[in-house]
Amino acid sequence: MPQLIIPGGSGFLGLELARHFDAKGWDVCVLSRQKKAAIGRIQFEQWDGKTLGDWTKVIDGADVVVNMAGRTVNCRYNALNRKQILDSRINSTRILGEAIAQAQTKPKVWINSSSATIYEDTRGQAPANDEYNGTIGTDFSMNICKAWEKEFRAAPVDSVRRIALRTAIVIGKEPGGAMEYLINLSKFWLGGTQGGGNQFISWVHLYDFSRVVEFLIEQAHIDGVINCAAPNPVTNKSFMKELRQQLGRSWGLPIPKTLLEIGAVFLQTQTELVLKSRKVVSKRLEEEGFQFEYPTIQAAFKEICS
Repeated sequence: MPQLIIPGGSGFLGLELARHFDAKGWDVCVLSRQKKAAIGRIQFEQWDGKTLGDWTKVIDGADVVVNMAGRTVNCRYNALNRKQILDSRINSTRILGEAIAQAQTKPKVWINSSSATIYEDTRGQAPANDEYNGTIGTDFSMNICKAWEKEFRAAPVDSVRRIALRTAIVIGKEPGGAMEYLINLSKFWLGGTQGGGNQFISWVHLYDFSRVVEFLIEQAHIDGVINCAAPNPVTNKSFMKELRQQLGRSWGLPIPKTLLEIGAVFLQTQTELVLKSRKVVSKRLEEEGFQFEYPTIQAAFKEICS
C-alpha cells in the first residue's frame, strides 16, 4: 500500500488532501505541531517543523512527501509575523531535506508548497503568468516564495524527484477555507466588489487541487515548478458577481480600498490578500494534458454553493 506523508497538513487544504488519498487506499500520515488522534485511517505524527526527531521514521520508506508547512499569511505583516512566516517555511523545508537525505529508503517524489503570489501584480490585457514567462518581483510575499523555493532546490536529495507547487487561492465548500467568509458576506448583501474590482483572482477548486497532486505523482517525468491554478482567472468584480448569482443575491455592498484598509487593521489581516492582482495559469499542466473538473468559476461556484 503506497504511503503519503503530509508535513503541515492539519489545516483546510492538508486534511482534504489526506482524505483524497485515504479514499484511494493510501496510507496517510500528517506531521503536525500539535498531538492529534487519528481520523479514521489517517494517522498523525508530532513534529516541531525545525529539528530532527522520532517523526523522521515515517519519512524513511514513504513513497511521497507533500510539504504544506508554513505559518498563515492571513495576518498583519509586522516584523514578528514576517519573521515567523519566513522561518516556518525555510526551517520546515530544510529539516525535511535533512530527513529525506538520511533515509535508507527515500521517497520517490517530494512536492513542496509554494504560492502563485510569487508573480507580480498583473492586470488588464497583459498575459497571465505561467511557468515559462511569469514575471517575479521583489516585494515581501514574492521574496518569501523565492527564498522558500531556493531552500527546496538546495536540499541534498538529488535522487528524489522534486516539484515546487505554486498554488493559487483554493476554493471549496468545506469549513475553514476562504469561501466560508465570502459566502457569509454575500448572504448578508455585503459581497460587492472589493477595491477597484479589476484585480485578477487566480483560483483552483479544492477537488482539482488534490487531483493535480495525484496527477503529478503519477507522471514520473514531471519535476521543477508547476503552477496549480484553474485555466480561467477572473477579476474580483466578476468573481463576486458570480458568487452572488449562485447565492440568489442580486446586489452586494461594494467595499472601497480605504474601508478595506481600515477593516484589515481590526481583523488583523493584510489587504494584499484581496487587492493584489494574481493572474496566473499553468502552461505545464495544459501541456501534460491535465483536465480540470472545474475549469471555470461558474462551474466551481455551482458546486460550492449547492
